[in-house]
Amino acid sequence: MPKVTLVKEKTEYEVPVGANLRDECRKRAIEVYPGMARYLNCFGHALCGTCKVLVKKGGENLSPKTIFEKGTFALRLLNVGFEDEMRLSCQCKVMGDVTIETQPEMNLSGENFWQKPYPNK
Repeated sequence: MPKVTLVKEKTEYEVPVGANLRDECRKRAIEVYPGMARYLNCFGHALCGTCKVLVKKGGENLSPKTIFEKGTFALRLLNVGFEDEMRLSCQCKVMGDVTIETQPEMNLSGENFWQKPYPNK
């Protein structure tokens, strides 16, 4: 069985192959939603972008990004510089061992955030 390691919570647990990451976290009382999003969210339909997690290791052991993840504006906007590592937990199926960070901070200090969109020629 695949093992999910949670960095902030300093815990790990095993899940069945193909299990939904959001559902498995919620079964174990691990909160993937920050603040009021705990009560006001899309209930796993990939519309709000509030169940985002930062994949630290094992991204290849998650299902491929869905069209909803690629198109979620909030996910792209708030995590400039981490676009490839950021996933929506409601859209992730766990196929192997993975290490994640729940409720990651916004990346405002990274080089990618502050660089000019069009370099001077």
